[in-house]
Amino acid sequence: MTMHFSVLASGSTGNAIFVESEEHSFLVDAGLSGKQMEGLFSQIDRKIEDLSGILVTHEHSDHIKGIGVLARKYKLPIYANDKTWNAMDGLVGKIDTEQKFSFDMETSKHFGGLSIESFGVSHDAAEPMFYIFHHGDKKLVLVTDTGYVSDRMKGIISNADAYVFESNHDVGMLRMCRYPWNIKRRILSDYGHVSNEDAAIAMSEVMGENTKGIYLAHLSLDNNMKDLARMSVTQTLESKGIMVGEQIDLFDTDPKVPTPLVAI
Repeated sequence: MTMHFSVLASGSTGNAIFVESEEHSFLVDAGLSGKQMEGLFSQIDRKIEDLSGILVTHEHSDHIKGIGVLARKYKLPIYANDKTWNAMDGLVGKIDTEQKFSFDMETSKHFGGLSIESFGVSHDAAEPMFYIFHHGDKKLVLVTDTGYVSDRMKGIISNADAYVFESNHDVGMLRMCRYPWNIKRRILSDYGHVSNEDAAIAMSEVMGENTKGIYLAHLSLDNNMKDLARMSVTQTLESKGIMVGEQIDLFDTDPKVPTPLVAI
């Protein structure tokens, strides 16, 4: 039994992650235009029309921009919790009732041998939640768009085989940038985004003997860089005795280029 995934796009300009088992495939968020989404799928040699559905994490535009277009064009099932559905009203256009499905926070749905578990995060949205994919004895955790990683979250997401983990900003770059203070305060808050260092501390506390790879996701275009994020996370992990390249591998994600489709 094998599960594959690709981070199609990740960052403040748009987010989308593809996950598949032998029988089913899902898109988590569609934060780019329909045309861009089709281009991303072509790069991993997959087709949007073959999806079993789209899972929505929250209503911010960099996560739902293409939801309505893809739903209408491909007649796909869309899954979100009720508060997110209400918050998306007017943002995604008309979606037929028979395509709208409720996925409550902290519940699981089963699709053949693939089980999808939802869990809450701390972010300034109606009811933001992310997803864990279970397939056989394999576990894939997707967690971005959170101001901090609570003890409850750590317990839920522990010892996954792979993580797509937010590493949003460098605190020094953010403090020095030209953003208005209210925007900086929002990003730094418990309802914003985690920094490179805080992400790495959380990673060190949730990774286990099964963990092989961590994908650094949702990097700020203005207040982070791939090399800086990787260096900061590496230093923090190694300060805690976790050797990058030996015990764990770190991978970049990109706003426009999908990661290779990999098996876990």
